[in-house]
Amino acid sequence: MNRRSLAQNGILTLVAVALFGIMSCKPNPKTETSEETGSEEMAMEDSKPELKISLAQWSMHKMIFEGGVDPYTFAEKASKWGFEGLEYVSALYYKELQAANFSEEAMNNWVAKSKAESEKYGLENLLIMVDGQGDLANVDEAARKAAVENHYKWVDAAAALGCHSIRVNLNGTQDPAEWVPASVSGLTQLATYAKDKGINVIIENHGGPSSNAKLLAEVMQKVNMENVGTLPDFGNFCIKREAGDYYQSKCVEEYDRYKGVEELMPYAKGVSGKSFDFDAEGNETTIDFARMIKIMEDAGYSGYIDVEYEGNVLSEEEGILATKKLIERILE
Repeated sequence: MNRRSLAQNGILTLVAVALFGIMSCKPNPKTETSEETGSEEMAMEDSKPELKISLAQWSMHKMIFEGGVDPYTFAEKASKWGFEGLEYVSALYYKELQAANFSEEAMNNWVAKSKAESEKYGLENLLIMVDGQGDLANVDEAARKAAVENHYKWVDAAAALGCHSIRVNLNGTQDPAEWVPASVSGLTQLATYAKDKGINVIIENHGGPSSNAKLLAEVMQKVNMENVGTLPDFGNFCIKREAGDYYQSKCVEEYDRYKGVEELMPYAKGVSGKSFDFDAEGNETTIDFARMIKIMEDAGYSGYIDVEYEGNVLSEEEGILATKKLIERILE
C-alpha cells in the first residue's frame, strides 16, 4: 500500500473513531428532548420581565385626610402589608409644608423623616407624585416657566430621597392643538433641570388631554429625552368631564383603557395598578388586571407596579390588600 493509501486509511480510521465517540456520548433522544424542553421553559421564565409591587400613598388618602393617620407612617404600614417599594404623594404633606411656605428647611425635614422611615423598614423609595405646583402645560410662557421652577424643589427632594422619578401633571389647557406644544415646552424645561439630578420626569394619564394616550405618546416623541417617560394608570382615561374640570365631575368621554396602556407602555418608567371594587372571586370589577399585566409583559416592562386603591366599598386597608392579592395571583 502506498503512502497516499495509508494516509487515506488513517483519515478514515480517525473519522470512524470520532463518530463512535460522538454516538456513544449522545444522550437518549427522549432525555435530550426533555432537557431541551426544560431549557426552553427555563429560558422563557428567565426572559419573563420581573415585576415587583409597590404601594401608592394615595391609597391611604382617606386614612390621612379623614382619619388623622400620620402620613409619616407610610413606610411602616407598607411594610406591614408586604410591599417592597414606596410611591409618595406630595399633597398628603401640604398641611405641614405649606405652613412653612415650602422652605428649604421644611423640605429637608420632610426628606429626612421620610428617608429614615423607609430605611427603618427596608423599603425602596421609587417616586413622588407631585400635584398642585402649577400648570406645566399653561399656554402662557411666563406662567409655564414659573410652574416649571416651582417643581424644582420636588426634583431635589426626590434625588435626596433616592427616588428615580417625580410624577407631574400636564394641566393648563384642554385644547389639544395648544396642549401638545405647551406640554413639550414645560416638560423639556423641567427634565433639563432634573437630568443633572439623576431624576426622571414622568407623566400619568391624569385627566384632560393627558388621558388621550395617543396625544401623550406624541408629546413623549417630541420631547425625546431619556429622563422623560410615562406612568400608565389603569383607570384614569377620562378625556372630557361634564363641568370641564380634570378630576371631579361626571365623565362624558373616555379613552379605551387597554389601548391607552398599550400606547403608553413604550415610555413607561412605572405603572399604576388602579383599582375600585372586587367581585366574590377577588377580580377587579371594572378593569381586567390580567389583560393589563399581559400588556405590560408584552411590552417587556420590568420594574414596579403600584397598588392604587380608590374604591368606596372596602376600607382602604382591605382594598389595598385585595389589589395586592389580585396582582400576586396573576403574577404566579
